[in-house]
Amino acid sequence: MKIFFCGFMLITNIVAISAQQDSIYIEAKIPENKKQITVHQKITYYNNTENDLEQIKLLNWISAYKTRNTSLVYRKLEDRKSDLHFAKPEELGSVENLNIEIEGKPVAGIDASLENIFVPLSTKLAPGKKVKITLNYQLNLPSQKFTGYGSDGKKVALKYFFLVPDGFDQENQNQKNFIDIEENQNPGNHWKVNFDIPVNHYSQSNLQEIQPNYFEGNLVNDPEFLISENNFPTITTLINGQKILVQFGYHLTETEKQNLEFYLPLQLNFIKVKTGFLPSKVFISEKFRESENFTGLDDIKFWKFRYPLFTEAEKIDLNYFSILSKKVVEQSAIFEKNSDHWLMNGLKTYLEIQYIERYYKDRKLLGDLPENMSVFGLKPLKIFHASKLKLSERYGLAYQYIMTQNLDQRIGENYESLSNFNATAISHFETGSLFSFIAEKMGKEKFDDFVISFLHKNAGKPIDKKVFLDELTLASGYSSDFLEEFIQHKNRVNFQLKRFKRIDNDFQVKVAKNTEHTIPFKIETEKKEGEKSEFWFDTDDSKASKVYNIPQADAEKIVINSGYIFPEKNFRDNYLYTKGVFANTKKIRLKVFKDIPNPEFNEVYLNPRVNFNVYDRVLVGLNFKNTSLFERKFNYSFTPYFSSGTGKLTGSGGVSYSFQPAESFYRSLDVGVSGSYFHYDYDLTYRKFSAFANFNFSKNPRSDIGRSLGLSYNFFEKELTPAMVAANEYGKYNLWNLGYGYSDRRLIHEKYLSGNLQWMEDFQKISGEAFYRWEFAKDKKVSFRFFGGYFITNKTKNNLFDYGISKVSNYAFSYGLLGQSATSGLLSQQLILAEGGFKSYLGNTANQWITSVNVDSHVWRWFNVYADAGVYKNRLQDPQFIWDSGVKVKVIPDFLEVYFPVQSSLGFEPSFKDYGKRIRFTLVLNFSAVTNYFRRGWF
Repeated sequence: MKIFFCGFMLITNIVAISAQQDSIYIEAKIPENKKQITVHQKITYYNNTENDLEQIKLLNWISAYKTRNTSLVYRKLEDRKSDLHFAKPEELGSVENLNIEIEGKPVAGIDASLENIFVPLSTKLAPGKKVKITLNYQLNLPSQKFTGYGSDGKKVALKYFFLVPDGFDQENQNQKNFIDIEENQNPGNHWKVNFDIPVNHYSQSNLQEIQPNYFEGNLVNDPEFLISENNFPTITTLINGQKILVQFGYHLTETEKQNLEFYLPLQLNFIKVKTGFLPSKVFISEKFRESENFTGLDDIKFWKFRYPLFTEAEKIDLNYFSILSKKVVEQSAIFEKNSDHWLMNGLKTYLEIQYIERYYKDRKLLGDLPENMSVFGLKPLKIFHASKLKLSERYGLAYQYIMTQNLDQRIGENYESLSNFNATAISHFETGSLFSFIAEKMGKEKFDDFVISFLHKNAGKPIDKKVFLDELTLASGYSSDFLEEFIQHKNRVNFQLKRFKRIDNDFQVKVAKNTEHTIPFKIETEKKEGEKSEFWFDTDDSKASKVYNIPQADAEKIVINSGYIFPEKNFRDNYLYTKGVFANTKKIRLKVFKDIPNPEFNEVYLNPRVNFNVYDRVLVGLNFKNTSLFERKFNYSFTPYFSSGTGKLTGSGGVSYSFQPAESFYRSLDVGVSGSYFHYDYDLTYRKFSAFANFNFSKNPRSDIGRSLGLSYNFFEKELTPAMVAANEYGKYNLWNLGYGYSDRRLIHEKYLSGNLQWMEDFQKISGEAFYRWEFAKDKKVSFRFFGGYFITNKTKNNLFDYGISKVSNYAFSYGLLGQSATSGLLSQQLILAEGGFKSYLGNTANQWITSVNVDSHVWRWFNVYADAGVYKNRLQDPQFIWDSGVKVKVIPDFLEVYFPVQSSLGFEPSFKDYGKRIRFTLVLNFSAVTNYFRRGWF
C-alpha cells in the first residue's frame, strides 16, 4: 500500500509539472484554541506569461481582516453590516512572523500586512520556467462571524487564508483586494495539504482525502477546509456508474438526511444529463448552504403564528438542487467570478428553471400559503394575482421589479459592482431566463448538447465568454446572436402586440419591437377550453412593425412571451383578446389592495384609506390608482375622503410621468401635477395645486449616495375668518421652490446636504441644511445638524413665511402635522425637525435670518441627550442667542421619539408648572420611508 501511495504521488507530480501547473504544498498545525495556525508552505511557481517576470505577486487576503480601512470592511458596511468595523482586536486576522525564501535564499523587506505581497526575484523568470518559494508564517484567524471563514472557538473554516500566487494576474500589475464575493483566488493548481490537528477532531475539504487529515488533488476553484470536534455526515451515491461523495460541513436533521438520500440521486442525475459532468466529490460548507439556498421558501412567521409555504420535503429538494447545481457548474471549468459570474450563475439558474419545469411545473410562487392562511374561515390571499403565479415566474418577476425602478445593472457588470439584489436578479435570474429562452427556441435537448460539449472541451480550463457566445450563436442557428451586445448594456427591449386580423382560418398579428437586435419571440394562443399553442418567430434588425401569420383562428387570447420568459421592459402590451367587446384590446379589472400586477389587464387598485387630523377628525376614503407593488412610468392616484369632523368630502389626487433612460447621467425625471383639499383649522379649508419636476441623478447601485434637483410651483387658497382678513392673513398665494439634495445613508458616517431657494411676490429667501450622524460605537450614534436661512427680501404682511425657531409654519402644507393650526394641547407639541429645530419654546419666528446647530447623542439603550444653540435676528431688532438641552427617548428610532427639555435659555424647565406642555414628540407616518429604511444595503 505504501509503494502504491508513493507511486501515486510521483505520477501526480509528473502530471502537474508537464501541464505547467503551480503546485502548492502546505503543512499546517492547528492548536487547541483554534486561533493561531503555524504554516510551512512550498510553492512551485511557473511563469505562464509571454514575458520575463521580475517579481511574483502573492495574495495575502487574511490581511483584509486586520484594520478598519480595508476593502472588506467597506464592503460589509455597504451591506449594512458593521460587526467587522467594530471588531475587538482579538477578533481580527493577520499574518505574523512571515519568512520567504526563493530557491533557498531569504527575501528581506516583505510587509506582511499587505493584501498583495510582491516578492522580488534576484534573476528574471523566463516564460515557461519555474521557481520554488518556501514560506513560514503564523495565521491569526479572524472571527468566523464576519464572513463565515475563520474560527468560532469550536471549529475552523479555512478559505483564502493561505498565501498563494494570483491565479488570474501573473503580470503582477493590478492590486486586488478581498471583498468576500467568493472569487477564485488561485484555481487550476495541484494541492497537497497536511494538517496537524488536536486529538478527537476531524477535518474535511473539497480536496480528496488521501489519508486522515491529508488532502491532495487538482482544483478549478479554491480549496476549503473545515476542522471541527464534530464528524459531520456524508452521503455517497452512484450516478451512471460514477461514485459521488457529498460531504456536509454541518449537522443534518434526520428529516434532511432521509430526504437527501432520496433526492440527491435524482438531482445529480438531472444535472449530469444537462451538463454531462459531475465531480467525484462535493463539499457543502455552512456558508455555501446559506448563500446558495433557494430563496422564497421560508415559512411566514407572524407573532405566534407560522404559515408554511412548502412542505419540508419540497424545501429540502429545492434548496439542495440550488446548492448542488451551483457546485457542479463552478467545478466544471475555471470561472473568474468577477467577470464570468453571469455565465456561471446563468447556467446554474438555467438548471434550476429546467428542474422546476420538470418537477414543479404547476407549483405556485406562494406555495400552499393561500390555502393555509385563513381568517375567520376566509382565505384572503386567494384573491391576489400573486397567489396564481407559477414558481417558475419568480425569475422574470425579480428582474421586472428592479427594472421598473431603473436600478438594474447590465449583465456584464463586474460582480463586485453589483448591488446585492442585482447579484440575484441580474447575474442569476435574468441570465438564466435568457438561457432558458434560447433553449426553448432552439430546442432544450439541442441546448443541453451544446452545454455538455462546451463544458467538456473546457474542463479544467479558464472559460472564454466570447467563445461560449459565438459557439452558442452557431448552435442556435443565430437565434442567440443578440446576446453578446445584450449583456453589455442595460436593456429596455419591448415587444408590442398591436392588433390582429382574422383571415380565413388564420390570424395575421402585427407586432412591433423597439430594438434593432435580432431577438426572436414566442406567440402563444389560448382557446376557451384552455388549450394552448406556441409559435416562434425570428426578427430582423429593423424596428418597423411586422405582420406574422398564425395558423389558428379560433383562439380567444393571443400572448407574446408569456410567463416572463424574456426580460422585457413592459408586459402590459403583450396581450390581446380576439372575441367580445374587448377584441383587439385589454380588459379592465378593479382590485383591492396592493398586488403583483397582472399584465393581462388594465388594473385599477381601490385601496381603503383611513387618516386623521384634528380638524377633519377621522378621514375615511378610497384610493384609486394604477400603481401596485411594481412602479410604473405613468401614475395616477386619487383619494376622496369623508371627513367625520365636518361631514364634508375632502381629498387629494395627482398624475405624474417618470422618464427613466436605461443608461444616462440621470436615473429619473419625474413630472406631474397634484391637488388637495382639506381643513387646516376648525371649519376652514385650504386648496393646494402643485406642478413639479424632480430630477434624480444616476447612482451606483451599491452606494447609498443619492442626488436630486427639484423645481415646483404651488398655488394655495385658504378660507379666512373675518378676523383673519382684518389681520392681513394670506388667503391666496403662490410659491416657487428650487432645491438640491444630497444624501449619503451609509453606515458609520451618514450625511445629508440640501439647499433651497423659495420665492413669491412678497419675499425671496434661501436656506441650507447639513446633517451628519456618526456611529461611534456599535448602535451608539451622535448627530449634528446645521441650518441657516436668510431673507433676500421680505415684504410680507405677517409672520406666516418666517423661519420657525421651535415650531415651523406649515404654510406649504408639506409637513405631516396632525394639528396644523394647534396652539395648545398634545397636537401642538408635535415637533418637526426643520428650520431652527429647537425643542424648547424659545421664540416664535425669525423674519431676517437664523442659524442653528442641533446635537444629539446616544447615552444608554433608548435614551439620548440633545442640545441646540443658535442665533436669529428679526428686523429692527438685535440678534438673539438661544440654547436648550434635554433628554430624548427613542420609542421607534427615526419614526417616534419623545423630547424632555431640561436646561435652556429659559432656565431649568422641569421646575416649571406647565412642564408637561413642554414635552415634544416627533411622529413619521410615512410607509415609503419605512420600506426605504429596511431595503438599505440591497439597492
